[in-house]
Amino acid sequence: MIRLTGVELRRLVARRLTVIGVGAVLLITAFLLFATWQSARPLSAEQQRQAQFQFDQATKDWELNGAKNLELCKAELAKLPDPKPPIEQYCQVSPPTIDMYGKPRTVFAEVMPETLLGSSYLLVFAAFLIGASFVGAEFSTGAIGNWLTFEPRRLRVYGSKLLAAAIGFVPVAVGILAILMLGTFLIVDQLGTTAGMTGKQWGDLIATAGRAVLVTAVGAALGGVDGSLLRHTAAAIGVAMGYLVLVEGVFGGFLQKAQPWLVKLNFDAFVQHGATYFLNDCQSNPDGSYGCDYIEKHLSFEHGAWYLGILAVVLVVLGGFAFTRRDIS
Repeated sequence: MIRLTGVELRRLVARRLTVIGVGAVLLITAFLLFATWQSARPLSAEQQRQAQFQFDQATKDWELNGAKNLELCKAELAKLPDPKPPIEQYCQVSPPTIDMYGKPRTVFAEVMPETLLGSSYLLVFAAFLIGASFVGAEFSTGAIGNWLTFEPRRLRVYGSKLLAAAIGFVPVAVGILAILMLGTFLIVDQLGTTAGMTGKQWGDLIATAGRAVLVTAVGAALGGVDGSLLRHTAAAIGVAMGYLVLVEGVFGGFLQKAQPWLVKLNFDAFVQHGATYFLNDCQSNPDGSYGCDYIEKHLSFEHGAWYLGILAVVLVVLGGFAFTRRDIS
C-alpha cells in the first residue's frame, strides 16, 4: 500500500493540471495579500483633512443640538411597537468620534480569522478539482484498466489514489497558509496594528490553519471519490458545482431552518470552531402590522466535525464499493 501510494504521489505531482492548479492558488494568494495591503493603507492627506472637517462639523452640531435631538429621538422610539430596538441603535446617545469619519486601522486579530476561512474555501476547491481530475481522467482515458492488470486488488488501488490526493495537498495547504499568515502579519504590522495578540489568539489562528489543512486533504480525497464514481472530470466538477448552486444557494435560501444540515455552514463551524447563522422570525403584531426579526443561532464545532466526518466516510465507502463492483472499461 505504501509503495502504491508513493507511485500515485509521483503521478499526481507530475500532472500538468496539478502544476497549473497550484500555480493558480499561489497567484490568488498573492492577490489576497494585495487586497489586504489596499485595505490596510491609511487615508491620504487630503482624505484625512476631509474627515477632520466632517468631524469638526458634527461635533459643533452635537454641542448645539445634541441634547434636543436625543430627546426627540427618544420620543419617536417610545411610539414604536414592541419589541423596541435598543436606544443605542436607534438614537445617537454620545458625541461623535473621529473614528466615525476616518478610516479605522486594520487590526490583525480581526482580519486574519476571516482571511483563513476564505483561503480554506480556495484550497478545498482547488484540491477537489485536482483530485477529481486525477482519478476521473484515468477512467475517461481507459488507463485505469491497464493499471489494474498490474495491481488487480482494487481496494488497494482505490485507497492509494485517495491517500495520494490527500497527502499531496497537505504541504501545499501548509505552504499557502503560512505565506498568507506571514504576509498578512507583515502588511498589517506596517499599515495597521498587530498589538494585543495574545498566546491564546495565536493558538486559535494556528488551530484554524490546521483545520483548514485537514479539510483541504479531505477535499482532495473526496474529489478522487467523485471522479471515481462519475468516471469523468467534467461530470465530477459539474455535480459539485450543481450542488453548490442548487442546494446550498437556492434550497438553503428558501429553507433557512435547513442550514445546519448543509455543507457550507458545517464547514464554517469546523474551520472556525463554531459558526453563527440567522433565521427570520416573522409574526403579526397586536396592532395588526407584520414584522420580521433576525434570530441569531449558533452551530457548534462538534456538530460540524461529526457532520463532515460522517459525510466523508459515507462517500469514501460508497466510492470504494462502486470501484470494486463496477465493470472497468
